[in-house]
Amino acid sequence: MKTFFLRESLFLRRSLSLRSRLLLLLAAVTVVAAAFLPLWQIRLVAPQYEEGLSLHIYTHKLVGGNHGQDLHEINMLNHYIGMKPLVEEDFIEMRWMPFAFGIFALLALRAAVVGRMLSLIDLGALFTYFTFFSLGSFYYRLYTYGHELNPHAPMTIKPFTPILLGSQQIANFVQTSLPQTGGVLFTLFPILIAGAIWFSRHEEP
Repeated sequence: MKTFFLRESLFLRRSLSLRSRLLLLLAAVTVVAAAFLPLWQIRLVAPQYEEGLSLHIYTHKLVGGNHGQDLHEINMLNHYIGMKPLVEEDFIEMRWMPFAFGIFALLALRAAVVGRMLSLIDLGALFTYFTFFSLGSFYYRLYTYGHELNPHAPMTIKPFTPILLGSQQIANFVQTSLPQTGGVLFTLFPILIAGAIWFSRHEEP
């Protein structure tokens, strides 16, 4: 056991190579860019909406396709089935998520300057926790929107959970939910952190 802790302690004190530090700089750029680009897209297609209705989700706002008109149409459809309208004010996450992305960029830059493996491990653990918390929060939002339907709505449908990733049929609509550019860059962040760890795994403490 003592040998194990000694070996892990030496690993956490390893210096970061130049390649690892450059990856951290790139990671900081990707997470900052992700904060300003659409993270996720929800798209609805039906016979009466052959061109589809789209909703783009950013860290700080909701943007409907067709110059915002699609969000208005989606909320009209939600009204008929008794679903709450989608409004940014209801998404508390949009108040702190841009700051969280900024903090991860700063921590990546700090790790590049400090140049120790311990900083990378801390950053990776914190980012993993944040990712699972955010995905859980997103799924909970989708669940509550699909299950807290007004029973007095003009149309009655069975409660449902909008799909988080992929496609599903809802009444006569096909709903598709996929990551967009910001989401892809967000996914690159932990990959770059893992790469930085890998390239410094044999550096001297």
